[in-house]
Amino acid sequence: MKRLALLLLAACALPVQAKVDAVQAARLGADLTPLGAEKAGNASGSIPSWEGGITTPPAEYQPGMHHPDPFKADSPLFQVDAGNMGQYEQQLSEGHKALLKTYPGYNLRVFPTRRSASMPQRIYDATRYNAQNAQMISGGNGVEGAASGIPFPIPQEGLEVVWNHIMRYRGDQFRYVTNQAAVLASGAYNLLKLEREIYFVYGREGVSLRDLDNTLFFYKYRVVAPSKLAGNALVVQETLDQVLSIRKAWRFNRGERRVRRLPMLAYDSLQPDTSGMATADVVDMYNGAPDRYQWALLGKREMLMPYNSYALHQKGIPYTDILQEKHVNPALLRHELHRVWVVEATLRTGFSHPYAKRRFYIDEDSWQILAVDLYNKNGELNGLQEAHSINYYDVPMFMSTLETIYDLKGGRYFVDGLDNNEPMYDFSAELRPRDFTAQALRREGN
Repeated sequence: MKRLALLLLAACALPVQAKVDAVQAARLGADLTPLGAEKAGNASGSIPSWEGGITTPPAEYQPGMHHPDPFKADSPLFQVDAGNMGQYEQQLSEGHKALLKTYPGYNLRVFPTRRSASMPQRIYDATRYNAQNAQMISGGNGVEGAASGIPFPIPQEGLEVVWNHIMRYRGDQFRYVTNQAAVLASGAYNLLKLEREIYFVYGREGVSLRDLDNTLFFYKYRVVAPSKLAGNALVVQETLDQVLSIRKAWRFNRGERRVRRLPMLAYDSLQPDTSGMATADVVDMYNGAPDRYQWALLGKREMLMPYNSYALHQKGIPYTDILQEKHVNPALLRHELHRVWVVEATLRTGFSHPYAKRRFYIDEDSWQILAVDLYNKNGELNGLQEAHSINYYDVPMFMSTLETIYDLKGGRYFVDGLDNNEPMYDFSAELRPRDFTAQALRREGN
């Protein structure tokens, strides 16, 4: 009853968000990019204007390849480390400052800013429509009036920015194999290899409002290695409004040879095989219902953020070269100066979560969350998330190639997305909604 009362109070306190008028919507594609970013560069020229992002793959690219780096000729402009970080204090997140202070060998190599984000024209067209039609419902816990594209390209509040991340375009469907690892303070880790499939309902070509049925996407993974876990599998049916209808999830356990419905795979429930470092809602930097937090839009800042991480993405790099003790190998990372929306989430009274406050840094060009500062209930910074992202220009879309969570107190970290020695994402995989059910898990497990 207490939780219901809190949700009703939140719904009353948050009116239905008015859509922007035609004059504001007309800015999309004019002084704003089709997704709502400032098209112009900054005054100093250190951030260039957006010229459409990557619209054609590099000449050497062939389908199925790990994506060649279109900016491989770039040299670092400068390096930020513990010794000179004071010069760049206004452009660093608190999490990055802590990482630099805590680990003297860590540094940020800063490259020229390349505004590479691009998406299909139909996503731009849908976004223009959404500007005058999409609105939050259910006290901000859902969105209506949009079937594709960015729902709030000209955001008025923090929760709209977060919805833009949750509902951004990530292709129609794809099959991929990646590894994750919990790297302990000693540097020890074990790889968990997962074969994954995802089928988007929202945003797919030809989708209409009546097709959504409160569904964002379907997701499935199967453990490939190590052998003692191989065959375990999970299916998730992700809803748009998770307060109205909670996400559905089923797990197949190879040892039991049974499919079980998971009563809760959301919020602060811990992901298995992450040594307690990853809650359910940190997947994709943030996911799920936003009802446990109050969201404040702090504005837009020019920040040094992970971006165009093609060097980290390249085929054949040994995972031992990436996963160093305490942190990912900084020699493989690329940071750039970008304008980001800053949104702060504060845990509501009556709820619990390891992260009592989070500060999100969201890319203006793609609406991808690039970094998150994580604070505990005592107000202490205890973690940092990063999304090392690239333009998958064969789609095209902008998304992380590797995600990290640093436990700054424990001297350890978790990574997800290691794919350097696996087949590249298959964006043409033939998938169907019926592949993402409890019955499908049972069939595959037998």
